[in-house]
Amino acid sequence: MPPPDSAGSSKSPLAVVILAAGAGKRFRSDLPKVLHRAAGLPLVHHVLRAANSLPGVDRVLVVVGNGADEVSGYVDSHFPGTVFVHQSELLGTGDAVKRCRAALDGFAGTVLVLSGDSPLVTPETLGRLVDAHTSASAPATVLAAAVPNPSGYGRIVRDTSGEVVDVVEERDASEAHKRINEVSSGIWAFEPEALFRALDRIDNNNAQGEYYLPQAALVMAREGGGLGSVTTSDPAEIEGVNDRLQLAAAARVLWRRKIADLAASGVSVEDPETTYVDAGVEVGPNTVIRPMTFVEGATRIGAGCLIGPSARLVDSLVEEGAEVTFAVVKGSHVGPGATVGPFASLRPGTRLGPKAKVGTFVETKGSVIGEGSKVPHLSYVGDAEIGKGVNLAAGTITANYDTESKVKSTTVVEDGAFTGSDTTLIAPVRIGRNAGTGAGSVVTRDVEEGQIVAGVPARPFRKRKLE
Repeated sequence: MPPPDSAGSSKSPLAVVILAAGAGKRFRSDLPKVLHRAAGLPLVHHVLRAANSLPGVDRVLVVVGNGADEVSGYVDSHFPGTVFVHQSELLGTGDAVKRCRAALDGFAGTVLVLSGDSPLVTPETLGRLVDAHTSASAPATVLAAAVPNPSGYGRIVRDTSGEVVDVVEERDASEAHKRINEVSSGIWAFEPEALFRALDRIDNNNAQGEYYLPQAALVMAREGGGLGSVTTSDPAEIEGVNDRLQLAAAARVLWRRKIADLAASGVSVEDPETTYVDAGVEVGPNTVIRPMTFVEGATRIGAGCLIGPSARLVDSLVEEGAEVTFAVVKGSHVGPGATVGPFASLRPGTRLGPKAKVGTFVETKGSVIGEGSKVPHLSYVGDAEIGKGVNLAAGTITANYDTESKVKSTTVVEDGAFTGSDTTLIAPVRIGRNAGTGAGSVVTRDVEEGQIVAGVPARPFRKRKLE
């Protein structure tokens, strides 16, 4: 488990159970609901990240059912050490938690139950819930919120003294219950021994024919100790994701939070309303992100960069002082002080050296472009190794694909070389150090160091003086 942070102050051991077995029928998708992405990460990833940041976490359990192999495969690859519990029949939240009994055998501490489709809950709120539970005598504590539209949520019912006496699910709610706007988040903290004792005593006599986890909490309350509650000041935290519109709404919240975090760390986002930065992105201080920019996946941006306007960066590294303007950068590495755009496309495997330039209407793929080299405009550079101080003039193309053999070959352009406009380099081919081509050349053979070639096919016409 990761080291604790300041999300909570509880010292007692903590076991986290994340319910992720649901089918998500309203998504109309073969992908399990909890693997649908909001702000670049699956729903369950957000929940796991919040849970793992809490102090005192002893173990994390994920209950899987629908798409169990996909969900457990993803979680295990990103959160190794997670324990998986299978719910073969989806018989409700109470049944799901009950199946965790063996995995929690002998655990003495607090059991925190979360939903895998509620990505907006924060570590700070979870920490407050756990602290309140451990400091009180109640065997169960629920996270609650007051919402303007409680439809779809379980209602919190209190007595005249303000104590929680019931949690009524939407499908079982009376008209009087439905007028209550204080709702349950479905997030609970429990004392484990009392929890499993109560789970053995609940039934499925309800509209859904399921075993509800709140029923167990009520059984525990009747045995003594009552029910505790903690109310979040931000109702958005408890919002679950049950369809694609709710997925989009959750993503908007996560993007806003990310931009607020970036601003606090010294990053300028000129127009937050038109800028989308995924939750897993890292950005260094004094970087400026201009409007209509999308920064996605595991992208990392260094300090003092200028990104945008109208840029899209996906799973890429941009080092300090670089600029990316009106461009798409995917799976690429942009070196310090390098410039990309406008209207450039860096496809996966592109690596730009320090102060390199990929300019207007240039596409690159699987290529290294060395320090200070320039591909200023109207070119395609694929499967190429471009050295330092190279200039590829307008319209230079690396013809990397052999249609007869169906293989892609490499073009090598060594340090200090250049091409004339509309040069085509037929791979595999090497342009030697300080060599060059004339305009309109079609190069089918290697060009020696310092040699200048021209024509179709290109032929040597003079030697260039070497430096």
